[in-house]
Amino acid sequence: MQHIFKQGTNPEKPVLLLLHGTGGTEHDLLPLAEIVDSEASVLSVRGNVLENGMPRFFRRIAEGVFDEEDLIFRTKELNDFLDEASKEYNFNRNNIVAIGYSNGANIAASLLFHYRDALKGAVLHHPMVPRRGIELPNLDGVNVFIAAGVNDPICPKEESVELEELLKGAGAKVAVQWENFGHQLTMNEVKAAKAWYEENY
Repeated sequence: MQHIFKQGTNPEKPVLLLLHGTGGTEHDLLPLAEIVDSEASVLSVRGNVLENGMPRFFRRIAEGVFDEEDLIFRTKELNDFLDEASKEYNFNRNNIVAIGYSNGANIAASLLFHYRDALKGAVLHHPMVPRRGIELPNLDGVNVFIAAGVNDPICPKEESVELEELLKGAGAKVAVQWENFGHQLTMNEVKAAKAWYEENY
């Protein structure tokens, strides 16, 4: 997978896995990582799927309707990539915190839904429920921060509420920050994510 790895100054800190939104690249969220933890190593990944020339992490059938088969395949692809990257760059595979926005937040949530030890924690900006009707792995010890918009036209409020319930039901510790700015990623929610991160890591 096309990516950027940036070695941090503090190897004890989590590796920040950056996952962009639709049409983004591995460069988009680098400024976020700098704000959240300037000492942490960064692994920023570009999605392998193109939708009308725009990079994404998995295919969708329509707005808000995921191609479930592709989602499962791409989630495994990303999980395998993290295994390989941890060896290549010599970091602790069990110390990864994802920061994802929109489509990137959805693939991060899908990692949590499918793999017990994929992530130590996740910051999900405007996520949706990746899959329904499956049993989640035991997520005890996993911290999740969700930033959501009360009037988000792309990701309805109910999605974030349901996602919170599902993650909590699997044992994760979840914090939710509500914003009034639709689907955009705001500095306010980035600052809230930073405060949450500092509290937990």
